[in-house]
Amino acid sequence: MVRIGSGEDDVSTDFEQARLGVLNSLNLLDTPHEREFDTIVQLAQRLTGCKIALVSLVDKDRQWFKSKIGLDVDETPREFAFCAHAVAADDVLVVPDATQDDRFSSNPLVTGAPNIRFYAGVPIHAETQQTPSRRVPLGTLCVIDDTPRDFDPGDMKLLAELAQVVETLIAARTSTAEAVRFAEERERNLQALDRKHRQLRQAERMAKIGSWRLTLADNKTEWSEQTYAIHGVPPGDGKPLDSALDFYPPKARATLTEALERTMATGEPFDIETDFNTAQGEYRRVRSMGEIEMDKGQPVALIGVFQDVTARFQMEEALRHAAHTDELTRIASRGRFNEVVDERIKATVANAERCAVLLIDLDHFKAVNDRFGHQAGDEVLRVMAARLNADYLSNCFAARLGGDEFVLLISDQAILKDLTGLLRRLLYDLQYTVSTNGVTLNVSATIGACWLGGQVNNRGQLLRNADAALYEAKRRQRGSAIIAGRSDLVLPGQAETVPLKLIRK
Repeated sequence: MVRIGSGEDDVSTDFEQARLGVLNSLNLLDTPHEREFDTIVQLAQRLTGCKIALVSLVDKDRQWFKSKIGLDVDETPREFAFCAHAVAADDVLVVPDATQDDRFSSNPLVTGAPNIRFYAGVPIHAETQQTPSRRVPLGTLCVIDDTPRDFDPGDMKLLAELAQVVETLIAARTSTAEAVRFAEERERNLQALDRKHRQLRQAERMAKIGSWRLTLADNKTEWSEQTYAIHGVPPGDGKPLDSALDFYPPKARATLTEALERTMATGEPFDIETDFNTAQGEYRRVRSMGEIEMDKGQPVALIGVFQDVTARFQMEEALRHAAHTDELTRIASRGRFNEVVDERIKATVANAERCAVLLIDLDHFKAVNDRFGHQAGDEVLRVMAARLNADYLSNCFAARLGGDEFVLLISDQAILKDLTGLLRRLLYDLQYTVSTNGVTLNVSATIGACWLGGQVNNRGQLLRNADAALYEAKRRQRGSAIIAGRSDLVLPGQAETVPLKLIRK
């Protein structure tokens, strides 16, 4: 207990900074009066018989009273504060008669109002956040009187116990404030999380993309809201894997099953696009991506995203169709023919089957354009393209190479049994008469054919040989056909196999 000294004990800079840091962190300074603190100072005043009782907090340049009784001011300069000495010493300070104490005898609070003679103060502490085990003094619970007196040990003990109550109040207040801060922070975090979830759900709706999780232990699926929407079912608890696969057509189901099994076996992620049917039976094109979820080094689930890409797929299909279709005749384009013929050649060779290509060039087409105009010429091209798509050629592939040149890829094994007969029928079918204002022009077709086989084993050789046969047929007689490697000329309609009732002119 400090009774008499030469002056305020020195306070180290580090200690003072730590003390002020704790004081400021408590948010006690300049707060309204609180009933619990007021009750304590009232008890201290009544039980000790002193005129003044205070809960004083020693700030950098002042002492401020959290609670007071018997005093009108809310704060005084720190240099005049008795409590600053108790804080500096971090010990109980009792001054029986301030006029007899060299530290306080000239203090304005002694020489003037409130005319302090007696002072007893007990430091009140709080823990630092950095070192919870270290308690620093914030101020005091003190009693003051304007007459000198000796302080009874029982009163001193009472004052110390009340100071502990103040410390408990401060700690409780701090805990409550911290709880409120945590609650507010949690609420902010929940609001931010909810906002992010709403943004994610909105983004999922806009992108038509959802997420999913497949638990490996029970093959149970968990779906996001948008995944349910794509399936056309209300949100629920997900479906077992077998039920979830029911939304896929057989081929797509097999593709997805294979992808899932491969990922579970190898750990490699998958990214596939398949056909899909909603619960209402509506067609969709969907993209599924997935990868393994690990927990403590063990695979526990497959997680991934699920996207409705129908609009993109249909647009791509439309663009692909446009790129693969001749705009005027609506049959395949040259680019599409190049793709198909390569595929057919591979399949023909693999299956040990036969295949033939027919190059078709229209005769007198330029004369139609010159005499009747390009509109009439366009109509001729459309008619010829339609005849190359006749029912009996349904298993063949027709394309326009450009200008008045067409190509027919034949892989139908039944038709290929009589290629000469087919050429006769085609030559007959591809005759067309254009008449306007008494002027008539006859359009026919000349054909060069080539078999796949032997040294002719790729697209380039097929077309070169067919083109050479076409050139030879034109040289010898327009409206005829020649098969590469043969010299005999094929003329229209000379085969009994030509069913004339199917020929449209």
